[in-house]
Amino acid sequence: MAKKNQKKTAEAEEKIIEGEFSSEADSIEGSSDEPCEELSEFEILKGSVEELEKELEDYKGKYLRKHADFENFRKRMLREKEDSIKYANANLLKDLVSVIDDFERAINSAQESKDYESFLSGIKLIEKQFGAMLENNWGLKRMETIGEEFNPQMHEALMMEENADCSTETVIEDYQKGYVLHDRVIRHAKVKVGKPPVEAVAPVSE
Repeated sequence: MAKKNQKKTAEAEEKIIEGEFSSEADSIEGSSDEPCEELSEFEILKGSVEELEKELEDYKGKYLRKHADFENFRKRMLREKEDSIKYANANLLKDLVSVIDDFERAINSAQESKDYESFLSGIKLIEKQFGAMLENNWGLKRMETIGEEFNPQMHEALMMEENADCSTETVIEDYQKGYVLHDRVIRHAKVKVGKPPVEAVAPVSE
């Protein structure tokens, strides 16, 4: 009887030991799955980070190229602006050079011929052509003031006097020509203005 009990006790102990080993093995097998899952998630995150880093580098490169293009564009526009300011009057000066050529020819002709009348006629012609060039090519027009009604927007009165021929304030003498560029006065004409005479006031009878 005691032997049977001992045998049963031994068998029970073996079953208990086997159960412990199997549970440990199960726990080991179960725990082995967790690192695999964690490793897989890590690889995914690592791949995502690498992809984002590549995108960041790509955007950074695009930004640097765009910035460089903008800087080149800005510098080019600045150079063009400076050139346009520097050479803005090139066409005007080209026209003026032609007038200088005319003056030189007139002077040389006068020195050779000693003809004052011919020289004066040539100077008047050059002056007329010069004024026409400025008006036609550049919109600069000389004011015609004598006989015109006084206009403070265009005329600067240096002197005023009574004039029986004037029914209103009228320009009767031109001291310095005025000029209009397109529709803007760039120099007022300095003029003498005639005004109607003041009529004598009849005495008031008492």
